[in-house]
This record gives sequence, structure tokens and C-alpha cells, in this order.
Amino acid sequence: MTRSGHDYLASLRDGREIWLDGERVGDVTTHPAFRNTAASIARLYDLAHDSEHTPVLTQGGVHRAYAIPRSYEDLVARREAYKVWAEASFGFLGRTPDYMAGGAAGFAALPGLFTTETYDGSGAALAYHRRLAEGDLYPTFTIANPQIDRTRAASEQEEDDLVVRVVAEKDGGIVVRGAKMIGTAAVFGNEVIIGTIEPLAPQDVDHAVCFSIPIDTPGLKFVSRTSYEAQARSVFDNPLSSRFDENDALLVCDDVFVPWERVLTYRNVEATCQMWWQTPAYLNFVHQAATRFWTKLEFLTGIAILITKANSTYELPPVTQAIGRLLGHVAQAKAFVLAAEASYEEVDGGRGGVAPGSDISYAQRIMAGELYPRAVQEIKLLAGGGVIQLPASGEDLLHPELGPLVRKYIRSPGTPAEDRVKLLKLAWDALGSEFAGRHEQYERFYHGAPHVYLTMQTWAGGAPACEALAQTCLDGYDLEPVR
Repeated sequence: MTRSGHDYLASLRDGREIWLDGERVGDVTTHPAFRNTAASIARLYDLAHDSEHTPVLTQGGVHRAYAIPRSYEDLVARREAYKVWAEASFGFLGRTPDYMAGGAAGFAALPGLFTTETYDGSGAALAYHRRLAEGDLYPTFTIANPQIDRTRAASEQEEDDLVVRVVAEKDGGIVVRGAKMIGTAAVFGNEVIIGTIEPLAPQDVDHAVCFSIPIDTPGLKFVSRTSYEAQARSVFDNPLSSRFDENDALLVCDDVFVPWERVLTYRNVEATCQMWWQTPAYLNFVHQAATRFWTKLEFLTGIAILITKANSTYELPPVTQAIGRLLGHVAQAKAFVLAAEASYEEVDGGRGGVAPGSDISYAQRIMAGELYPRAVQEIKLLAGGGVIQLPASGEDLLHPELGPLVRKYIRSPGTPAEDRVKLLKLAWDALGSEFAGRHEQYERFYHGAPHVYLTMQTWAGGAPACEALAQTCLDGYDLEPVR
């Protein structure tokens, strides 16, 4: 059954080792760097647990993201569930629990991929999916190697323990040591899956491992980046970063013991990479992320409309054109989601259900990474200098001497100063703050480096069709005398 937000918050008080600003965080649910975002995630759980959205968000007592879709209609139903949670954070929480839940469902759809000559992880993959779904857990992951020296294979780094690797094998499991990046939202999770999404070199067998362990596992450490939530003045001044900073962290394994039943792949270079690409896991990731991206563009376009109306420029022809382009971007983002669903593919001849179309899904990643910075730039131009010249905080509006000045000079026809300041602070938090800069980078790289997914796009099946069409043209004529 699904958990309540209260149950979720209670699960975070487990002694996990989170580090921020040189200090260990005692409780992420009360710490000023994490508590508001934890509360925002708890509200997502409440929406699924007991609200008018429960029928959309759940199926058979579990979150719909854990269900293996068997038809086009199932894909649509899953997307509708994704949309509810995406709208709850206006698209700014990217790695909500439904993200990796879709990945787990992808593993369970094709468990045979985890059976190799070196290790049979099919049972662990199925147990992973079942454990998460039945416990309504928050799964997170770290599947990229630290940027130490990308010109060398993991096994060829100057130090052996830079990248997570197996350092010992025991009867009950393995011992791992090393680091992974980037643990987006990992500090808020219940389990973290540790693996590698990019191809490994043949000699990297010690690093060819994937497993999932509880966040409070002894020896597991998370080093958090700067908290935008901690830097926020208030919800009025920083309406997004104060509530939706999902955080990113470096994960370090200090001789962590992993039981065999939690190991999905072991000493198999191909399976450790292809578990993401040859199962529906990655396609499920994109399905959730594309729905969120569409929602985020809707939100940003709405900000642009509100700003131009507040500035009395909404009906000017250049502004109308700019808004039209933004609305076109929203429709484009929506179209990719609908097209991926409509071009669904059977998994394992239908035995593993269906997955969104691979060509459209890979293309969405290319589109989104390139489109987001352009959309942000467009809205910044519409906002003009107003987002820069703002009171330092809402306290200025409440001050007996400053308040009248702010109300006189920071207003527009039909829009009182309080409303205009509130709107522009929201716009700046979404477009120009450090929080906003992180989101622009996130939209480019959250599914891995472009060279990885662009390579997979080449292998996905679209290239042969393109090549065949061009070859048909070439084969249709020969060298003939010029007439």
C-alpha cells in the first residue's frame, strides 16, 4: 500500500550519513537545508495515499509508475500519473520517486538480461522491483563515474578507489569501495542503486557491478552540494528554491558490504551498462522526464504571459510572437510525449509488456537539452530589467518608510507593487538565480552526457532506415551520358 507523507518523513530519520558545509546533518526532515523539500516530497506521497488524485496515481494499491504497462492505454494512464506529480512541483523536482520506479519496472519487464555467464541477478532485479513497489519506497540512483580522468578506463585511474569497485567477495555478499556522481535527490531517498550507465572498458570487470542498498547502510556517505533552500530568504522571496531544491550529492562507499540478494549485475561489463538500455528502464525514465519537461515549459510560459500582462506589453506584436513561440515549444514538448506513447514497442515479444517508442524517446532528450536554454532566454528578454531591480526581500514592503516607496515605484497599471514583486521574484528564481542555473545545466545532462545517449540513438534502429532510404536513391540510377 502507498505511504502517507508522515510515513515517508519518518523513514528519513534513520541515521543516514549526509554531509553539508563540513558538518554531518542529523535529520534531513528538520535541517534548514533540506526540510522544506522533504515536506514537498511528503506532499506527493499524500496525493497518492489519500486525495482526489489517488485513483490516477495508484493501481492495485501501488504507485502506477511501478506497474509494467501492457498496452497503449497503460502508458497513457502512467503518464497521467506522472503529470499530477510534475504539476505539484511545477516541473522543478526532477527525480521524484516515480522516476526510478519506472526504471525498476523496466528491469522487471526483462529480467532475463540480468542472467549472464558470470552472475544471475534476475532474482535480485525482480526482488528490487517488488520491494520498492510493496514498500512504496523512494528509489534514487548514482550511475555516473567521477570526472577525474575521462580519457582512462575506470581500472586505469591513478588510484584504485576513485570509482566504485568490488574489493572483496564474501559468502554473504561483496564489499565495495569508491565514489559515484551525481546523486540527485539521493539524500531524500530510501534506497540508492549504484551502477554505471555509460559503457565500460573490457578490463573494468571489478567496476562492472550494480546493486541497491538502503541510504543508511554503514560506510555509505553523501557529500551534498550547496543548498539553495538554505540560502533562500523566504517562500515569498525564493518561491521555488525554498521548496523544491532536490539537491545533488557525491556518493562515497567506504568498504560498504552489499548482500548478494541486492546485487543485480556482477563482473559483467556488458550487462552492467545494457541493463539501462536494453531493458525498458531508460525509456521509462524518458517517459517520466518528458512529461515533467512538458509541465515545466507550461509553467515557464505561464510566467511569461503573466509578466507581459503585468507590464502591459502582452498585446504588442513582437511580444505576441514571442509568446506564440513559447506556446509552440510547449506543444512540441507535449507532442514528443504523445508520440512516444503512440509509437510504443513490445518488450520481449510482448511478454514484458510495452514501452514508449525508442526513436521518439531518444529524440526527446536531444530536443529538451537544446530547447530549454532557448526558452529561458526568450522569457528573460520578455521580463526585461524588472527582474533585476527588485527589493532585497518582502520585508521592504512591510517597512513603514520603505513600503510606500516600493509601492509607488515598483508597480504597473492594474498590478499593485506586492503582486508585481511577487511575480518577478518567482520569475527570477525560475530563470536567473543560482537555482535556475542549476536547472538549466540539469536539463542538459540529467540523463547522462550527450555522447552516451546520442550513441544509443544511433544504435536504436533509426539509422538503418535512414541509410536504406538514401541507398535506395543511389541504387535507382547509374552513370549515364549527359544529355
